[in-house]
Amino acid sequence: MSERSLIGAFEQLFAQRGERNVGWIGDDCAVVSSKPYCVTSVDSIVDGIHFRLDDDRVSVADVGHKALAVALSDLAAMAAEPGEAYISLGIPSDLSESDVLSLAASIEALAKETGVTVAGGDLVRSPTLFCSVTVVGWSDDAKQLIGRGGAKAGDGVFVSGPLGGAAAGLALLEGAAGSGLDRKLGEALISAQLRPQPRFDCARRLRSAGADALIDLSDGLATDAGEIAARSGVTIEIDLAAIPLAAGVEQIAAELGRDAAQFAASGGEDFELCVCMPEGAAANVAGLIRVGGVFDGPAEVRFVGRGGEQVELHGYEHRVGDDSSAATS
Repeated sequence: MSERSLIGAFEQLFAQRGERNVGWIGDDCAVVSSKPYCVTSVDSIVDGIHFRLDDDRVSVADVGHKALAVALSDLAAMAAEPGEAYISLGIPSDLSESDVLSLAASIEALAKETGVTVAGGDLVRSPTLFCSVTVVGWSDDAKQLIGRGGAKAGDGVFVSGPLGGAAAGLALLEGAAGSGLDRKLGEALISAQLRPQPRFDCARRLRSAGADALIDLSDGLATDAGEIAARSGVTIEIDLAAIPLAAGVEQIAAELGRDAAQFAASGGEDFELCVCMPEGAAANVAGLIRVGGVFDGPAEVRFVGRGGEQVELHGYEHRVGDDSSAATS
């Protein structure tokens, strides 16, 4: 396959959305009319690190979806409106043209679902498949963007959905657990790992309700709540018994010899949102689940077990040069 033929195919596959795109695929640069504030994030996923294509349960379409989803989740975590995506693909010699187009079609499907235009990118030959995605979001008012540093004593801590599904799905993919799990439940957990959804729906409601601090749960509640605590200079206390668990997580955690709530809090890649906001305001946002509170004190997160004991937990931490097969984002 040639770069030129693929670019031509991409131009037919991807669609422009909205009125911002003046020039896009086919020119040397994308040309986009802007709003006052531009919100930008970059994410990359690599075969052998973030996914394994040698597993027949993982498709190139899964790779395309996840690459865009994890990048878009960063925009949702700021309550920005999604705009454009720029895709850089490293293509190994054993990947067919139909595989590349399947990956691109999966990206376009999520782009359409979220109102995003794939406005450009790059193609290179690579010894292993990788997909690097730059996403751009927009806001008319910087005050409408929600960072990590605004949590206040008295706020509640909430999550936007059940946790632990992606970590359980990874355990299934790695063959570490799940031998007795119902097939459909197992497929749902693997889908949670491979096909996360950026939570723009919830982010928009949180923006309207006046949320104080927001983050997406990419590295696990244990790490990400700690990021809010550090940026806000507050103590966050999480009740492990209050953490909502995705279906099947208890069974997977039991097989691994782990407490289910601790497993869910430290697993990562759920890409649900964690928000700190006043209790009254949170009552106006459907779907939020309260898991803790914000207090004056040192910048730290504390996890409290069912018996009132404090539990030390750690989520995923990125390390440059780490060749672990653990899924990360």
